[in-house]
Amino acid sequence: MEKILISACLYGHAVRYDGNDNLVTHPFLDKWKKQGRFVVLCPEVSGGLPTPRPPAEIQADGNVTTITGNDVTAAFQAGTQTAVKLCRQHGIKLALMKENSPSCGSRFIYNGQFDGTKITGQGLTAAALTDNGIRVFSEYQLDELAYALESLDA
Repeated sequence: MEKILISACLYGHAVRYDGNDNLVTHPFLDKWKKQGRFVVLCPEVSGGLPTPRPPAEIQADGNVTTITGNDVTAAFQAGTQTAVKLCRQHGIKLALMKENSPSCGSRFIYNGQFDGTKITGQGLTAAALTDNGIRVFSEYQLDELAYALESLDA
């Protein structure tokens, strides 16, 4: 049975920077949870960052800084390494990650100016997963994820 890496906030864990979650409820997720398909991870927390924490965004130079100016790139990179390692351990080929996140965004991230503007791009973890052959989907792509999973299960 194929496993799916899922962002902990989407799974309902209160690990967002503001101490909340981004719980997604959907029949697909209920089914996959019952099947035991999920491997749950928050790359930022696994990289050593606390909850809550100041919001962070990827800067033009590729580093990740908080709104207060602290460089948290090393923690983001550590979480990225954990995600890739988990995927290798479990043979994971698919991931469901939180869109817009500086770790998990698969298609969009914030522009690094802390002004709420989104740009095309990937978070550090999503990019590393993609580079390692893992297909990354956001919470807005559940139908596409279901199709990919069905293809792998066939």
